[in-house]
Amino acid sequence: MKKFSIEIKWGIIFTIISLLWMFLEKGLGWHDENIAQHAIYTNLFAIVAIALYVIALLDKRKNFYNGKMTWSQGFISGIVISIVVAILSPLAQYITHEFITPDYFNNVIEYSVENGAMSRAAAEEYFNLTSYIIQSFFFALVVGVVTSAIVAFFVKTKKA
Repeated sequence: MKKFSIEIKWGIIFTIISLLWMFLEKGLGWHDENIAQHAIYTNLFAIVAIALYVIALLDKRKNFYNGKMTWSQGFISGIVISIVVAILSPLAQYITHEFITPDYFNNVIEYSVENGAMSRAAAEEYFNLTSYIIQSFFFALVVGVVTSAIVAFFVKTKKA
């Protein structure tokens, strides 16, 4: 476990920052009056997420591998971070939708139905806590692994 303490730390930091991002989205109205912009602007979090993976892998390289890290060491480190984020994602979704933005699902369902994007039944099936918990868990794993592979390439050193 100590071997992965840096990854656990960064997985927790990532989750906390994602919750802060939800406060930002809510504050900017992307969950209610400006919900039409949500689908576009929520993707800006990708910049934050990538930056966090870069900082995390640089931390691992400096403080665990003494400044030298191979691509595979960085990739494995990133995968562990992704697993931690995925494990914490159900809790993060619960906090988001119960405390930060409890009206989000109702708002997005109404918006989707009013704009003809989905039937009410389809919107209700897609926009709910259970669906988002499942989506966020697998999204964290898949996107985390891809991000880890790319970031590890850029933070590796020539030789470990």
